[in-house]
Amino acid sequence: MALNPQYLEIGQQFAKQYYTLFDDPNCRAQLVNLYSPDQSLMSFEGSQHQGAQKIMEKFAALTFTKIQHIVTTVDCQPMFDGGILINVVGQLKTDDDPVHGFSQTFVLKPVPTGQGFFCQHDCFRLAIHNV
Repeated sequence: MALNPQYLEIGQQFAKQYYTLFDDPNCRAQLVNLYSPDQSLMSFEGSQHQGAQKIMEKFAALTFTKIQHIVTTVDCQPMFDGGILINVVGQLKTDDDPVHGFSQTFVLKPVPTGQGFFCQHDCFRLAIHNV
């Protein structure tokens, strides 16, 4: 499979859609559509989750009421298998907590039908340094 020439546009649109859905508690459940029932893996602050259901259970267990992601950069690279690597750096604000930096990396893979992508890998970390 060749490199996807639209990798940058697809990656940026994915990030925009992801954070728009995540930040709206009425829409967050729609994130399930971005993940595969069994082929998606997420690392969230070191905890590992596989499959859309387990990933959504992790999101449902988060304790904040309000969240806002402020995206600073979205870097994208095409992958030789047709996938897209997306690295996001930004800040987030939850409830009355202070603003924290974060980084999140996604790997999008083409769905088997060739019509769109699913998020195969999702790695999230807050940028908190305890020195």
